[in-house]
Amino acid sequence: MPKTTTATPKTLDLHPIDRLEDRVKRLVTVVEHLRREHARLGSENDRLAREVETLRSRLADAEGASAEMSFLREERDLIRTRVAEMLEQIEALEL
Repeated sequence: MPKTTTATPKTLDLHPIDRLEDRVKRLVTVVEHLRREHARLGSENDRLAREVETLRSRLADAEGASAEMSFLREERDLIRTRVAEMLEQIEALEL
């Protein structure tokens, strides 16, 4: 007996397409989140770069002040030595 074919409508299985759509939506959400995070980190990086420059400037000022203090201490010690010598000379005159 010959096989008769009847036209039965094929049902499309949309489940794989639905899963793909879900994955694409999640990917879009992740990309949006990463873009926001990138922008936030860029702003944070700019802020930190400004802070580093400020700290470098303060460090340079502190190093300059330290060098000046060292110079003033040396000068003070020299003056102290000279004054001590003058006092010794004055005491030698009084005897």
